[in-house]
Amino acid sequence: MRILQVNSAKTFGGGERHFVDLCQGLVEKGHEVFALINPQSNWIDRLHFLNDRIFKISIKNSLDFPASSKIARLCRAERIKIIHAHIAKDFLPVSLACRMLQDTKFFLTRHVLFPMRSIYRVALSNLTKAIAVSEAVAMELSSTLPQEKIVIVPNGIRVENWLGLSRCSREDFLKLHGISEEAQIISTLGELKELKGQREFVLAAQIVLNEFPNAFFIVVGQDNTPTKSFRRELKRLVNILGIEKNFLFLDWVEDTAELFACTDVFVSPSRSESFGLAILEAMASGMAIVATRTHGAMSLLEDGVSGKLVPIRDALELASAIKSLLANEELRKMLGKNAQEKAKQFSLGKMIDQIEELYRSSIA
Repeated sequence: MRILQVNSAKTFGGGERHFVDLCQGLVEKGHEVFALINPQSNWIDRLHFLNDRIFKISIKNSLDFPASSKIARLCRAERIKIIHAHIAKDFLPVSLACRMLQDTKFFLTRHVLFPMRSIYRVALSNLTKAIAVSEAVAMELSSTLPQEKIVIVPNGIRVENWLGLSRCSREDFLKLHGISEEAQIISTLGELKELKGQREFVLAAQIVLNEFPNAFFIVVGQDNTPTKSFRRELKRLVNILGIEKNFLFLDWVEDTAELFACTDVFVSPSRSESFGLAILEAMASGMAIVATRTHGAMSLLEDGVSGKLVPIRDALELASAIKSLLANEELRKMLGKNAQEKAKQFSLGKMIDQIEELYRSSIA
């Protein structure tokens, strides 16, 4: 199949990670995959396996109809039969392009829980299928799109990449960043913004350090705001609380397995999470996990069995859960083992197979 994947996001996040994995997985299965991305994208190198099948077209907003014409011309030239859009801004331009083409199937993936505007009910009437990454996202979509057009395909990861993390990797990571080998590491991973709950993570850290002075906290994530103001706010809060010696901020870790290899407790403090790729990666790594009760976390973790779930925006409960795990190595091992077993249900191969079958059935 000749498939165009569309994502005009400038910065790299969970949705873009899914986009890259999907493109690569389809290529590995023998499909001819093309990618349409923003000319100002900072993650084009991640699509290197597509070679010359990457096209840069600016989609300024949902009503960028000139972009629709460019997309339609591209699809005619490359004989593309399936277009798959991944962020809301691209849905309407891609829908219009498919109307121009008439015989091209239109798919979208919805990664977030935010409501879709009512205009989409009519504007996306030519939609073939809307893919929701979780039941919660599917329920949100059903308020705008016909139920029969919605299908749930959970995100997947290459589970094997996180199995069997070595002690050597832990020691190398700690040495690289000047962290004591005696430290108990608590980490969190995600874009730096209010919605991801890093502020509560910092507040919880101060409480934890009162009982566990060897605890060390690692925050990994990029601040994609123009002025990088949220990162500065977090660092200022850390300094005000006097815990800067127990904190490390990293823009990104290219190989998250290295981070998980040194982590004793992984924390997802998000205020909203539709799925939670970082949680899934931590599960596959066998991490003991504390997560807020977002839709995404609750779809992946069972409280007290494969992780600990706490209320959203509650630094006290977050700290209490972290302390209970730092104090009990056997509990950490038990939760981590169960989480790792559960993660095997969310393989990237399974996700690719499900989406491929949706494509095939649409053109049969």
